This record gives sequence, C-alpha cells and structure tokens, in this order.
Amino acid sequence: MTQVQDRSAKAPADVRQLLELPQSTALVMGSIIGVGIFSLPYAIASYGAISLAAMGIATVGAVALAMMFSVMSRRLPADGGPYAYARAAFGNGLGFSNAWSYWITAWAGNAAIAVGWVYYVETFVNKDGAVGWSILIALVGLWIPAAVNLTGVRNMGVFQVWTTVLKFIPLALMSTVGLFFISTANFTPWNTSGDSNIAAVGGAMAICLFSYLGVETASVAAAKVREPARNVGRSTIFGTLASGAVYMLSLVAVFGILPAGALALDDNKASYSAAADAIVGSDSWAGTLVALAVIVSGIGALNGWTMIVAEMPLAAAKDGLFPRRFGQLSSRGVPAFGIITSTALASLAVVISYVGASGATVFTTLVLMTGITSAIPYAFSALAQISWRWHDHQRGHAPRFYLDMAVALISLVVSIAFIYYSRNTGSSWYVVWGPFLMAGAASVVGIPVYLRMRGSMTAPDAVPDYR
Repeated sequence: MTQVQDRSAKAPADVRQLLELPQSTALVMGSIIGVGIFSLPYAIASYGAISLAAMGIATVGAVALAMMFSVMSRRLPADGGPYAYARAAFGNGLGFSNAWSYWITAWAGNAAIAVGWVYYVETFVNKDGAVGWSILIALVGLWIPAAVNLTGVRNMGVFQVWTTVLKFIPLALMSTVGLFFISTANFTPWNTSGDSNIAAVGGAMAICLFSYLGVETASVAAAKVREPARNVGRSTIFGTLASGAVYMLSLVAVFGILPAGALALDDNKASYSAAADAIVGSDSWAGTLVALAVIVSGIGALNGWTMIVAEMPLAAAKDGLFPRRFGQLSSRGVPAFGIITSTALASLAVVISYVGASGATVFTTLVLMTGITSAIPYAFSALAQISWRWHDHQRGHAPRFYLDMAVALISLVVSIAFIYYSRNTGSSWYVVWGPFLMAGAASVVGIPVYLRMRGSMTAPDAVPDYR
C-alpha cells in the first residue's frame, strides 16, 4: 500500500481553531453522554433488570468500536471517519452510502436526543405532556446548539468542555452515592418482557447501544483536531472508557433504587430525577438538581452532534460525493449550510415521530432508526479494517494482527446485531417496523443525490501503511 499525504492537512489553517486533546475527549464524551443514558431506564424498563446484561454487552461492543476507530484513525486520520474508511477501502459507491447513512444517523440522533431532553424539561414545564408544547420544547433544544455552532469551532469547543463537566455530576453521584440505596429485590423478576432471555437482551441491547453513539465523533471531526494521528485515537479511548464506567454503575443504581414497574411509568420518564427523589424524598431538591444537570447534558450532546452532523457531508462534499454547498464554510469557518439543513431535518423527524405516538415509543422509534443507520458505517468500517489488516498480514507487516482482527470482528458482530434487534415493541405494524420504514425512506432519498453526483466524484486516496 502506498504512503500518501495525511489528509489532516485539509484542517483549518488557523491552529487556534483546532480542538486540543481535552476538547476532543470532551467532544467524544459529550456526544456519547447526552440524554440517552438518562432516558434509558424508562425506555428499557419493560425488559426488566435483564437490561443490565444488555448494557454490559453494549459496553463491550462500544469499547471494541472505540479501539477499532482508534487504530484506523492513526492509519487514516481523515475528516469523515467511518465514511472515509469505507470510501478508501471500497470506493465511492459504498463511500457515498456510508456518508449518507451516517448523516441520517447524526440528524435523526439529534432528534432522539431532543425528545429525551424534553422528558427532563417537562419536570418544570408542560407537566401534562401536551404534544404541541413537547414539539416546541424539542425544537428549542435543537436550534440553540445550532446557533452556538454557527459562531465557530472554538466557541463550540469551550461550550462542550463545560457542559461535559456539568453532565458528570448526576452520573457521578448516582454511580457512587446511589449504590448505597440499592434494594436487591428490585432486580427481580429478572426478565419482565414475556420473551426469552436472548430476545429480551437483544431488544434491550439495540436501545442501549444508542447511548454509545459518539465513539467515532473524534474521527469524524479529525480535521478539527490538533495532531489527529495522535489525539483522535487517544480521545476516542479515554472518552469511551470513562463514559462506560459511569454508565454501568449509574444504571445499576437506578434499577436497584426503583423497581422496573415504577421505571416504566410515564411519571418517571425522567428516571434519574425519580431515583434521586427516591433517595432524598418525593419531589425533592435532589430530583430538581438532577433534572437541571440533565438539561445541560442534553444541550451539550446536541452541541457536539450539531458539529458532527455537518462534518460528514462537509468531508463528502470535499470529495465530490455531496452537493458543493455542504462543503462551503462561512466567514467563521463552519459549514453553515450543513448545520442549518441538518437541524431542519432533525426538526422534521421530531414532528413526524410525535404524530400518532407517545411516551417511550417516540424516543425508541428514533433511537432504533439511528441504530440501523449507524450500524451500516460501523459494519463497513469493520470490514475495511479486516481487509486492510489481512493484506498487512499477507505482506508480513502485521503487528497487533490478531488483536486488531478480533476487535474488528466483534465490532462487525455488534453492528449486525444492532440492525437485527432494531424492531420496536407494540401491536401496530407501523410501530414495530417504524424504525426500518423511517430509515429506509431517508436512505432512498439519497439515490437521486448519488446519481447526480457521480460525475463529480474524485478518486479515493490510497490507503497508508499501518502505523
């Protein structure tokens, strides 16, 4: 394989606009720890405490993905992450499919984060859950981070660090203090879904994995990171391990403090606030503080993902795969068209999801839709890594060969399982297959875009040697 120029050379010329290691780690953690974990107990309560096993498996899968992206980012520190890997390995056709799929993941994921964020905002306003007001609150949550991102990368990075620090407060407290208030009786019955243990774990795992979307964000935004070959991999590993530790401990605490039946109630959609109230007392200051921290957390996650949602089409536009307007930067050095367009699509997804659905169904439908669309670039990244490492092995250049292959295979299996278990629960076929219908409809729209852009696509870069 031919050594080529590091594509990080396409980064902004002003190094003051680049993210340092703490900021890129905050980007990863801030994108992973949004409101997904805070809304998760309510979304998976119907499965029972067996959901903890599902979360454990999801954590292993997330760490595998983080390890894989860490290695791949050193080899190809290109803006676009999973898209760039698929394009370099398999050409423009699959490169476009992966870029389009990941772009859907980003804006639909923002819609899901906004819906989960609404759960906690509604502990203060719109307590009766009027749909019109819920939609309006979600739209406010989407457009505030868009406004922050439009002011420039540096402001976004500072905002991300502070929101990441604040969001750790409820997780750290629940991961430590909360463990002393666990009742083991709340872990039984183990499986309340009515399905087999395997089916219950699979169904819960597909929802749990949404909480780990973001392990790849530093690689997607490689052009915005200082020394990407060094810092992207480190921030990916650091951010994922820290997130995984507080995820597991805090989720055990919440399930141990409140029984699954209580977690499934609409009154307890803000699960961490409900657990804090159970510790201190009903409708206490603790629940209020947790709700405020989660509201900040949600804004922080949306802030990070709003940058990512524009970075993928920006990278694809530079390569001629997306329309040129996605590749144009504003006077503040940000892809304004991508930010505004993607936020508008997220807003549309919020409105569509609230129509004819309520409670956890709105959240899980969006979550499972993003599971399907994110698993595609994850799977092709794993296939790219398997292909590259096999060729390295054939050429006799194979340090860490077995470890890298094992990690890539685990990542591939997790990605396939993510898609397989992304059916929703419910009696209506629209609800059950809603995630696939929404993902499919969004994907089909990409066909005419691909046909239009074929003539302007540039040849993929050669894959650099392993390092």
